[in-house]
Amino acid sequence: MDLSPLELTLEVQPRSRFDIIDVTQKIHERVGDQFYQHPKAFYCSFHTTAGYFEQSLCARLKHSREHVHPFLRAFQKLFPPGAEYYHDQLQLRRELTEEQRKYEPKNADSHLIFISSGLRNCVTYNNQRGVPVYFIDLDGVNGESRRQRKTTIVAFREEDIVHRAVLQVPVSRHPIDSINLRDNRIGIIDEVNELIRRYDIQKGKVDIALAPTESHAGLTVNEYETLLMKHDLAEVLRNPFKFMAQKGKHMLEDPRAIPSKTLNYAKYDLVHFFNELMDAFHITESMLEKILSKFIAVPAERFLRMKRKVSLYISDQNPSGTGQIVHGTYQSPILVQWKAAANRTRHLTITLTRFK
Repeated sequence: MDLSPLELTLEVQPRSRFDIIDVTQKIHERVGDQFYQHPKAFYCSFHTTAGYFEQSLCARLKHSREHVHPFLRAFQKLFPPGAEYYHDQLQLRRELTEEQRKYEPKNADSHLIFISSGLRNCVTYNNQRGVPVYFIDLDGVNGESRRQRKTTIVAFREEDIVHRAVLQVPVSRHPIDSINLRDNRIGIIDEVNELIRRYDIQKGKVDIALAPTESHAGLTVNEYETLLMKHDLAEVLRNPFKFMAQKGKHMLEDPRAIPSKTLNYAKYDLVHFFNELMDAFHITESMLEKILSKFIAVPAERFLRMKRKVSLYISDQNPSGTGQIVHGTYQSPILVQWKAAANRTRHLTITLTRFK
């Protein structure tokens, strides 16, 4: 019996702009029970507004659309479509031609929901028969057109760490900033691809993680578009309720200014946001009051589900036939900080893993 890693790529077409798609049926149609002969599976999305939740979060949400949906709907209220996002002001996007501006989606809300809610481009699951695995699309329709999405899944037996190193990344003096780790001037991707060739990894992953000593920073994989990263995401770090306030009929400008003893829960959009989160996790009203009173006092970085580690896929399914990092056209690993780093330097741990 061949138990070498099993790789398959699926084409997924969402039914609406926001869609929750169980990919296990498509996997079964392609390879049947062969998939579950491997105890683990690595799921990879090649899109910046569609991905997966970690298995632990899906378990808390009972692997159910009825729980995943309200969880995400809460973040959709924080980042509603049509708010005053810089990314959506297409006349400011210098990288776009006039023709591209006609078709470019206004989807800053989808990017911010992806980053803030904890969606990931790559996740590893323990294989469980009968348990759905959701590919979640936040921007599946552009005008009248449904997008064609792609996801790759690798089933495997075990992981073998073949190399680990600590790299230094220069950052700016600005307390709130984002750094494109795919930038050739930083050189991380080229260095990692060279290591992949040296260790002859055909199927695997590279983990990029903040060093344990790093604080006030996070990592994501998304589109490194200047207006989105330098303006919209920066505004969210300063005030996560800004865009909800712009669109919400109650115009909640400064939640910290609301006395906790006089909160009228029926009056403020913020409470509806929390109600949806609590419904998803089955938390009681008394617990909600405690969480809400604490939440209003904490900074944005405690609220955002920003990760300390991201993963990128390694595959040999390319014309050269050698292993290399595989990513979508617009995907970049991004380092985000909300407080200036000592000596303008951040330390990252890079781990290369082979699937067996």
